[in-house]
Amino acid sequence: MGKQKAGKLIFNCKACGGNSPKWAGQCPDCGGWNTLEEGVAVDTSTKNPRFAGYAGNACKNQVQLLADVKPESEGRFPTGVSELDRVLGGGLVSGSVVLIGGDPGIGKSTLLIQTLARLSGKLSTLYISGEESPEQISLRAHRLGLPCENLQLLPETCVERILPLAQKHNPDVMVVDSVQTLYTELLQSAPGAVAQVRESTAQLVRFAKQTGTAIFLVGHVTKDGSLAGPRVLEHMVDAVLYFEGEAGSQFRLIRTIKNRFGAVNELGVFAMTDRGLKEVSNPSAIFLSRHQSQVSGSIVMVTREGSRPLLVEVQALVDESHLGNPRRVTLGLEQNRLSMLLAVLHRHGGIAMFDQDVYVNVVGGVRITETAADLAVLLAVISSLRDKTMEQDLVVFGEVGLAGEIRPVPNGQDRLREAAKHGFRRAIAPKANVPKKAIPGLEVIAVERLSDALDAVL
Repeated sequence: MGKQKAGKLIFNCKACGGNSPKWAGQCPDCGGWNTLEEGVAVDTSTKNPRFAGYAGNACKNQVQLLADVKPESEGRFPTGVSELDRVLGGGLVSGSVVLIGGDPGIGKSTLLIQTLARLSGKLSTLYISGEESPEQISLRAHRLGLPCENLQLLPETCVERILPLAQKHNPDVMVVDSVQTLYTELLQSAPGAVAQVRESTAQLVRFAKQTGTAIFLVGHVTKDGSLAGPRVLEHMVDAVLYFEGEAGSQFRLIRTIKNRFGAVNELGVFAMTDRGLKEVSNPSAIFLSRHQSQVSGSIVMVTREGSRPLLVEVQALVDESHLGNPRRVTLGLEQNRLSMLLAVLHRHGGIAMFDQDVYVNVVGGVRITETAADLAVLLAVISSLRDKTMEQDLVVFGEVGLAGEIRPVPNGQDRLREAAKHGFRRAIAPKANVPKKAIPGLEVIAVERLSDALDAVL
């Protein structure tokens, strides 16, 4: 294929990589439908300065041994928001690009303007707004009582006008709200299109790497909760944070999906107040209802989100089904895993649920992705089925295998210490997670099989 003229619009097939001079419903090379996306052709005979990681003259790069490359500690600085620092891995890294996604109205812009306002006293900050007017942002800042004397504001959506101004003011931290409103003059498509989002983000990433400016990008989400735009957007940035929970709830959860400078799956907990988002220093307390009297179908487990153990309450409701296929409904857990656990309970516990509707919920809107919740789910289901209350000072965790064995989970001793710290006196845990040295005030019941756990509670 001949060299393309720089700046000329072409259409690339995302299925086979072929190029076409004009858009068509079907790719002329592979025959795929609706796979052509707008792009800009570049001259392959010269260096490509539009590459996202480009940081200098590519011709000077040479092959070198990894042992000869001296590792440099990243310039990390705190944001002033402890829970945000936690999900970022200890603070914000200079030159990093962080993408924050979440439902409308959940608090993305509120959190970022709070962060910039706290940083503006000691660092140079810039807030780029593509959705709200300066008057709207000023109104929110004054409503939250934020110090905004040193916070710079730029209402702009064109990348070619944003970058020269950012280069002139040289901010240490920059917020772009949001990436779906940006557009580049290199493309003719509307803002929010796949090509526009990809190209605009590539230019911002290159700017961050060259200048050392840390950038927060606000991203919209689709109806199913995933980030709007191309999937490559999440690969281009250094960290991806998701807001979880419902917009109407008082609490907001931020989970790390990707982080090149820290651990993933970290969880930050905030409470929405009339003064903005406030950090929750003891999140285990908000996820436990602490019923006035003992109730059936409720049990407390210890999950681990990133580097922090959390106590959460798992509730189950079992009711007689009048349908041909009984319902299996979960909130905060994987539905298919519940069906598998009920099959294990029937096979190795002798308790059938084929004529019962089963509903399982994790209190507080927490989404548990680890298998340590297996044992807690089954014991909550049995408690509801038999209408038997569990002890309020009992905590449970463990993975249940298909053979009915109770498998160990990571960081079992940290989970037990967290339970003891919150006043729990008994714990049912896998035998391999039982500490060699007893934890003061906590009795640990070791179980190897599902039948052992049933005997301990029934």
